[in-house]
Amino acid sequence: MQRSAFRTTEVNDSRITPTGAFLRSTSLDELPQLLNVLTGDMSLIGPRPMTPVQRADFAADDWQLRHGVRPGITGLAQVCGRSALTQEELVAYDTEYVRNCTLRQDLRIAFLTLKIVLKRSGAN
Repeated sequence: MQRSAFRTTEVNDSRITPTGAFLRSTSLDELPQLLNVLTGDMSLIGPRPMTPVQRADFAADDWQLRHGVRPGITGLAQVCGRSALTQEELVAYDTEYVRNCTLRQDLRIAFLTLKIVLKRSGAN
């Protein structure tokens, strides 16, 4: 399994300012997406939006299934490994989430997300 070739930044990227690094490590850079939640374009919990390059890793049925729900600020893949996951693992977690979506699972993901954000783990 390979990690996605699509990367916007790397560890110790010289383009990242100290302020930007702080915002990313605390996940505060995700806050503007709350506006998307308020307008109904996103949900709090669901599969993260993907780039067209990442779409190639999905089977057609999985792609349609995944995009049958609104994208979320956080999701199952984010609490099960976040940026350390391979593209195949992201696909598996996203399709598992959509197939087994329940309020209980959403509450669990919300709790785990809060825990991860407070510990500043997995952000890069």
